[in-house]
Amino acid sequence: MNKKICVIGAGYWGNNHVRTLNILKSLDGIVELDSVTLKSQLKKYPGIKGHSNIEDALLEDYDGFTIATPAKTHYEIAKKIIESHKPVLIEKPLALCFDEADELASISKKNSVNVMVGHVLLFHPAVKKIKNIVESGKIGDLQYIYSNRLNLGKVRTEENVFWSLAPHDIAIFQYLTNSTPQRIKASGSTFLQKGIPDSTITELEYPNGVKGHIFVSWLHPFKEQRLVVIGSEAMISFEGSSNESSLKFYSKKIDLKSGMPEKIDGPVKIIPFEKRMPLEIELNYFINHLGENKPSISNIYQGLEVIKILEEASKQILK
Repeated sequence: MNKKICVIGAGYWGNNHVRTLNILKSLDGIVELDSVTLKSQLKKYPGIKGHSNIEDALLEDYDGFTIATPAKTHYEIAKKIIESHKPVLIEKPLALCFDEADELASISKKNSVNVMVGHVLLFHPAVKKIKNIVESGKIGDLQYIYSNRLNLGKVRTEENVFWSLAPHDIAIFQYLTNSTPQRIKASGSTFLQKGIPDSTITELEYPNGVKGHIFVSWLHPFKEQRLVVIGSEAMISFEGSSNESSLKFYSKKIDLKSGMPEKIDGPVKIIPFEKRMPLEIELNYFINHLGENKPSISNIYQGLEVIKILEEASKQILK
């Protein structure tokens, strides 16, 4: 029997939730404040229930909810859903401060409710493939990870570029290292809007000496979404900014056995990966784990750690 999911927020990203859940035959309701948008969605998906507020939606017998509203609204909406004992997937970031995110985690534990956070790239087939390669030992010891997430826009006003884009990479770094950073160093620049950084660089140091950096920007002449993973024996790169995204394995390293640095420049291989949309995989995972208090991927506790890192780095960025 198909599960009945209600999407809260049918705008820019919420529209993707609506479309994808319909493909998965699990779309049953939509909550949208804008009457024009709601009417348009209901016309496109006949038979789906429409609501102008969350209170009315909670009176229905939905199996779960997804929240795709502006980040500043996540806490209030999620709290109502969790206290109603309903599973929910909250788009990233979980909240805009640690205290609110921590309260949501506490309430979800108290009510034994499955709460997931929409770190959608954890469900990207290429990221999963990288995880498998790292764990297989094919790149040797994991040493360094870096990510560039750059573009001209989309500029937001309620959250800065770090809170908007970096959660993706922080979550991926946690996933690949199975840990959280011991040290954080961050800086940023503000050119477009006073008090809202539009470009940041964050350095992270994890246990076992693994290091990483995250560069995010709304003020960049071209789009780049690049993840590079460096090991003692080989390297991996993932370029995800185009429709023809590529995952590559580099048999390259620096050898010091002779006492002098020697570059080992081996072949580069294209790594095949499943061409499925990460959002479809994520929402399908959510649907299949509605009854679990703590699913293994992107649960609320992992989301809470991301908020903790965001907040700690922000103290340095906003100095």
